[in-house]
Amino acid sequence: MSDPIDPTSPTAPGACDLAADVLVVGAGPAGAAAAVWLRRAGRSVIVIDKASFPRDKCCGDGLTTLALRELEPLGLRPEHVRNWQTVTAAWLRSPSGREVCLPMPSGGIFAATAPRRELDAALVRLALQAGADVREGHTLTALRQFDDHVDAEVTGLGTVRARYAVAADGMWSPTRKLLGLAEPGYLGEWHAFRQYAHGVTGPAADRLYVWFEPDFLPGYAWSFPLPDGRVNLGFGVLRDGSRSGKSMQADWARLVDRPHIRAALGPSVQLEDRVTAWPIPAGIDAAVLSAGRVLFVGDAARASDVMTGEGIGQAVLTGRLAAEALSAGGALAPATVRATYERSVRHHLLADHRMSTVLNGWLARPLLARGAIRVVGLTAWTRRNFVRWMFEDEPRAIAITPRRWHRGFFRQPPPYR
Repeated sequence: MSDPIDPTSPTAPGACDLAADVLVVGAGPAGAAAAVWLRRAGRSVIVIDKASFPRDKCCGDGLTTLALRELEPLGLRPEHVRNWQTVTAAWLRSPSGREVCLPMPSGGIFAATAPRRELDAALVRLALQAGADVREGHTLTALRQFDDHVDAEVTGLGTVRARYAVAADGMWSPTRKLLGLAEPGYLGEWHAFRQYAHGVTGPAADRLYVWFEPDFLPGYAWSFPLPDGRVNLGFGVLRDGSRSGKSMQADWARLVDRPHIRAALGPSVQLEDRVTAWPIPAGIDAAVLSAGRVLFVGDAARASDVMTGEGIGQAVLTGRLAAEALSAGGALAPATVRATYERSVRHHLLADHRMSTVLNGWLARPLLARGAIRVVGLTAWTRRNFVRWMFEDEPRAIAITPRRWHRGFFRQPPPYR
């Protein structure tokens, strides 16, 4: 990539107020990851976000092994997130009521919880430390593409010029809308409800629970532990047309009163603040991943896992892949950058998405969900290896994608050793 246009140069095409190699729109995990990797590759980066950090985001706060493997090389440490909680086991509850404990492997961290308010702010700090020019509280209002650059109109900043843009601006990406690529009526593949709770004295104070409720399948309810007797409590369901917003709100109102959930939380649990709800985009197979000099990442690329609704690992991964495509050396043509990025995203995510879609169809049937959890709990081997597969330590569809085979399946060194 060539040097950025100097906005003060008399040869610069038109007037601009700021210039860089890459403009990143959105400072969440995908945007922050892209900014860090671009700076390490020597590219100048401007990051804008309409929010000011720290800010909350509706999320289960869970970090899978995939997320941890992507976050560690970025430089994120557990001590950077005040309410980080390392998870040592996952407890699954079958629709029949059977509970199975899946211990995490030892020697590192294979799962954790980290409140998004704290995690995202820590990632923004990493981007700043890497040398990115992060501008909080500024909104993208217009985007124009030219042969060799893009011009973005940003509130409070004027015209920002860059060779390329990375759109990390969420499910309803303003960038996508400005480019005329928005899909009217799109509401995502999942819908989730979340609320924090404190005063947890039951086993959920220390355990990560996933409850496969018969009426939520193939979705699930969860309780993810946080320090000091707090939990992140919620449920996620697939949007299949069978649930209205009103019915999901009614399900939420009754969630804590389910006897096994009440027993896990304890009699003194108190819900905090307000419940938040958010659609989750998990349609990487149908998403537009690029347009001209713009690459879409994270939720803007609909990259969340269609089986679990988890999106932090996929967000950080796509941010890194975008940075690699933009840093591949030389003044690459936009078509080459787009092709490189899209090929990488599909290599990492497409087969797993398709397999997860099939698995969702199976898990939607209570009898099959019950059978699956029974098989998972049969032996120490099945419990140990399923938990690593569940938390995406290996690609979900690795068995049917020989191009990704390698020695030592499920024996990689753990993150955060």
